[in-house]
Parts: sequence; C-alpha cells; structure tokens
Amino acid sequence: MNRRQLLQKLTLGNYQNVAMSDFVNLMEGFGFSLLRTRGSHKIYGRPDVDEIINVQNVKGQAKPYQIRQFLRLVERYNILLEEES
Repeated sequence: MNRRQLLQKLTLGNYQNVAMSDFVNLMEGFGFSLLRTRGSHKIYGRPDVDEIINVQNVKGQAKPYQIRQFLRLVERYNILLEEES
C-alpha cells in the first residue's frame, strides 16, 4: 500500500491490520528514521522533533495505539508527508 493510501485509511480510524512494513514506510515518508532497537522495540525519531516514537512488530502488524500516537505526533508538529519517489 502506498503512503498516501495508508494515511487516508488511518485518518478514517482504521488502525487494525496495518502491516508493520507499511507503517514503517509511512513513518519514513514523514522523515522519521530508525534511531535504535532494544529487543522488540524499535525507536524512531527526527532531528527536529523532541519526541520519539516506539513501535513493536506483533506478528507482522503494527499496534493500533502506537499508530494513533504517531499520528498525534505528526499533527502536533505539523509534519508533512514527503512525496514518494
């Protein structure tokens, strides 16, 4: 699923059954990158954002509450989605 399609799905409140690979692609589209990994926790961040986002892969799916946290973070910092190449 491309970034814009996934973002549209998520803004409608469909947080269930989101593939972790799609969610990571979306985070990268907003300029976030992997900072570190500790066990099953992957920590993503951006240099211009003071907060980090912690995500976990559960059977190939992203956790719904972590998706909501990410979307609130994007909204709070008014981060725009980069164009896909």
